[in-house]
Amino acid sequence: MRSNLMKEGPTRAPHRSLLNALGVSEKEMKRPFVAVVNSKSDYIPGHTHLDTVADAVKAGVRNAGGVPFEFRTIGVCDGLAMNHTGMKYSLPSRELIADSIEVMLTAHPLDAVVFIPNCDKIVPGMLMAACRLNLPCIFVSGGPMQPGHYKGQRLGLNEMFEAVGSHAAGKLTACELTEMEKAACPGCGSCSGMYTANSMNCLCEAVGLALPGNGSVPAVSGARLRLAKDTGERVMELLEQNIRPLDILTKQAIENAIRTDMAIGCSSNTVLHLTAVAHAAGRDITLADFDRIGKATPQICKLNPAGSTFIVDLDQVGGITAVMKELARGGLLHTDCLTVSGKVAEKIKQAPAADGTVIRTLENPWRKDGGIAVLTGNLAADGGVVKQGAVAPEMMVHTGPARVFDCEEDASTAIYGGKIQPGDVVVIRYEGPKGGPGMREMLAPTAALVGMGLGKSCALLTDGRFSGATQGAAIGHISPEAAVGGLIALVEDGDKISIDIPARSLQLHVDENELERRRKDWKAPVKELTGYIKRYAQHVTSGASGAVFED
Repeated sequence: MRSNLMKEGPTRAPHRSLLNALGVSEKEMKRPFVAVVNSKSDYIPGHTHLDTVADAVKAGVRNAGGVPFEFRTIGVCDGLAMNHTGMKYSLPSRELIADSIEVMLTAHPLDAVVFIPNCDKIVPGMLMAACRLNLPCIFVSGGPMQPGHYKGQRLGLNEMFEAVGSHAAGKLTACELTEMEKAACPGCGSCSGMYTANSMNCLCEAVGLALPGNGSVPAVSGARLRLAKDTGERVMELLEQNIRPLDILTKQAIENAIRTDMAIGCSSNTVLHLTAVAHAAGRDITLADFDRIGKATPQICKLNPAGSTFIVDLDQVGGITAVMKELARGGLLHTDCLTVSGKVAEKIKQAPAADGTVIRTLENPWRKDGGIAVLTGNLAADGGVVKQGAVAPEMMVHTGPARVFDCEEDASTAIYGGKIQPGDVVVIRYEGPKGGPGMREMLAPTAALVGMGLGKSCALLTDGRFSGATQGAAIGHISPEAAVGGLIALVEDGDKISIDIPARSLQLHVDENELERRRKDWKAPVKELTGYIKRYAQHVTSGASGAVFED
């Protein structure tokens, strides 16, 4: 056992004395030590209940003969960090989470790990740590929030951001806005739509590192606690069988996750995070793989914000295993891949067939290709990403004049001020991994466009990124980013930009001689940075490579 490094033999008597101080008994000293890595905090709705999940996990570990030790990680709530300086620290927190777990579990050698994330960057941060440590491990999330209800309609967080735009346009009174905000998020759990948190928790199942139900069983349910207990017991079996994350995270398993991603219309952030996880696992996954798999995968689910169904609806018809069963029926999965609950073929065997409504059949998909598209062209030589499953049909192909802003705040002010016209292409730059720094999410401006009635006539492009709650022609991750001299840095107001999502094209229509003149005059803005965000900007790579740190 790895934990013997700190508890076995005469030279470890001092170490055992410290473990004795924790109340570890002589019998427990001989048992496997299991880390329970919990991202619980009091001010993230998706995490406020994770102490109860952790208690169930620890009960499961003890049931199976292990000794659990819990420690906690940091976590950023993207909803609370949105549209201000705090969002600059959201994506960078992913690297801190991975680093801190590596530190804790190297300094204190334990035998196996249960990871308890629930939101956004915390899931991929823990996945990256799992790859680095390669200890037998398993994931169990806190589960999704129930949708809210307002005037007979169900709603989630994205509707609240859109309501801000509606209020600014005079379509919603202050009283109605207040009523909505009290109804939208009824309790704990990751926000109720197919946003980044739920996307990543679903993909933990698809890639094979979580038990069935991880991504869809509601947060407030006995089923969630039973799942947590089962997870604690299962990690002990993984330890006994010596099944490790790098045994599971093969290239084929990651392709299964990408395939599922495309089928259910996940957040565009999944491209960023799966690329980073693949890098941590030493697997060769690029934007070209997302493009290849996306073109050949029908989108068979359309969940909020793209549609009117929510994660809890998906759970009621079989969840991710039912989606994977439908994909496997069409020969679209590697069914011999190993997971924490057996081979993929074994895992999906008992899942129900696609219900035809929440999970459509392959013969009757929402669209013939996946929910995410990778665009290239002179404006995105290394790629850009769009959640095409949430784009209005009339915006799949669009040409319009650029309205250029050097930060999110200036763009939001212009949108709320009524200065954006139908047909405009809003460009927000210097928000990339280095330029932001931190690659902020642009949910506020995209939601404002939708709320003000411009969602079907305007596009928004950025070298930053978008929340999973975003809908509309929102193209992010544009690489190279403006701060390193990408073409997006040279766009000027009035330039024509063409978007052709079916053709995977993003083009700036400006003469090469004019672009060369602009390039000679261009200088990257200098930002005064201190602390961690300064170090982050120095070491982070392109969004096209997952915004990982340079090797």
